[in-house]
Amino acid sequence: MALLDSLPRHLFSSRGWGLLAAGAVSLLCAQVMGRRDLLALGVLLLVLPLVSLAGIRVVKPRFRVYREFSPSTVETDSVTTVRLAVARTGLGTGRVIMEERLPPRFGESPAFRFPARSASGGTSRYEYHLRSGKRGQFTIGPVTAEFTDPFGLSLHRHSIDDGDTLTVTPAAIELPSTGLAGARGNDGITATRTRANPSDDDVMTREYRHGDPMRRVHWPATARHGALMVRQEESVTTPEATVILDHRFVAHSSGYGSVFGGPGFGSPADDGSDLVTSDTFEWAVTAAMSVGAHLAELNYSLRFLDAAGEPAFQRSSSAPEPDNDLYSGAAGIQSIAESLAAIQLTGPHHARREHDTGRREHAGSADAAQSVFDDRLMDKLAAHRMRGPVLALLGKISLAEARALAPAAGYAANAFAVLITDKPAECHDLLEALRFGGWRAVAVEASTSLPAAWTYFDEGDAALWTAAADVRRGAEVGR
Repeated sequence: MALLDSLPRHLFSSRGWGLLAAGAVSLLCAQVMGRRDLLALGVLLLVLPLVSLAGIRVVKPRFRVYREFSPSTVETDSVTTVRLAVARTGLGTGRVIMEERLPPRFGESPAFRFPARSASGGTSRYEYHLRSGKRGQFTIGPVTAEFTDPFGLSLHRHSIDDGDTLTVTPAAIELPSTGLAGARGNDGITATRTRANPSDDDVMTREYRHGDPMRRVHWPATARHGALMVRQEESVTTPEATVILDHRFVAHSSGYGSVFGGPGFGSPADDGSDLVTSDTFEWAVTAAMSVGAHLAELNYSLRFLDAAGEPAFQRSSSAPEPDNDLYSGAAGIQSIAESLAAIQLTGPHHARREHDTGRREHAGSADAAQSVFDDRLMDKLAAHRMRGPVLALLGKISLAEARALAPAAGYAANAFAVLITDKPAECHDLLEALRFGGWRAVAVEASTSLPAAWTYFDEGDAALWTAAADVRRGAEVGR
């Protein structure tokens, strides 16, 4: 039995290998004993497994596989249910052993027999559960079928479908309520009034329309205009929040070992995914998801931009609308989550790398500095001036980049910047440059609690934030 177990299992079953061995022994005995009947028996024992092997490769059963994920996209550390329906579409009899191939991170691949005991209408249904601790897009499947000939001598395994993609999105962390959203109501809505004329009375009045209640008539404005005027109703506008997500490789790869995934960059992920990411960038992705969900609950529309002013998810392979940068409502949050599922670090992978000797290469960093935080980003922010807060999720930027980004605070009702880096203590000059431009800025490590970083803006030095607001107002007056 030990000898049989050492033989290849993808060609013949134990029975098939036994017949081949018996055939070989029969031929040897026929040669020694000169018996023609043993020769015929040996040939038969050898030919039968070979014929069965050829037969199952020429005439193999065909199947159709239907796969469904519930929910269709799942958050990290949450469970999704996979439902399989397998139906035979061609000729074939007997039971088949099937296996659903999974990436290693999901554990052992489930195996099952076809047809199932509960099969109905020629279709067998199966169900199992998956959980992933990391975001990404993973190929679930294909289903492989291993079947034998009617005599159980030979084996054949092949894929019967192409598999389907499971999208695992980053899970939003609940953030505490703070005053970061600015002067908004409890539901995030701000009231504005229509200004038709420069008069103080006209700011709140308009011409009378049929059906307006008489209690809203504004008599001073009526006397001045010589026409019946009524107080203007407040109009409601939806505030907008802008999130700047810096996904450049140079901003999140401050040292060896901080980047993983993808060929040649640290240790590849154990599931075969090729996302190029790092601990600091994962913190930024979780923060983007959490802040987006938090502000969406306050009825904010969300705009996601990258450091160059382009749509932040333009290069994400999981983005439903990669060229879109504005999201609102529940559908918008779902789109943001899917876009963040497979977003990864972009740009030159050799632009900044620090070795143990302390030397640093800056090849291409000058070009990178010229292409980010420039007029394209400023124009995008200026087009939506003072409509809501701006939050910048940054990596380790240079001092020149910090100074280039600093004036952008003048376009926001409130401006917040988070620098995620391995060495926050070395970011003093960067923070000062941003604060001088009017930003509320803080540097954190990837191990920092996101809620703690979020509340820091409220708990920080009140005088410092007041000075930042004064700078921002001064920038507005200067314009």
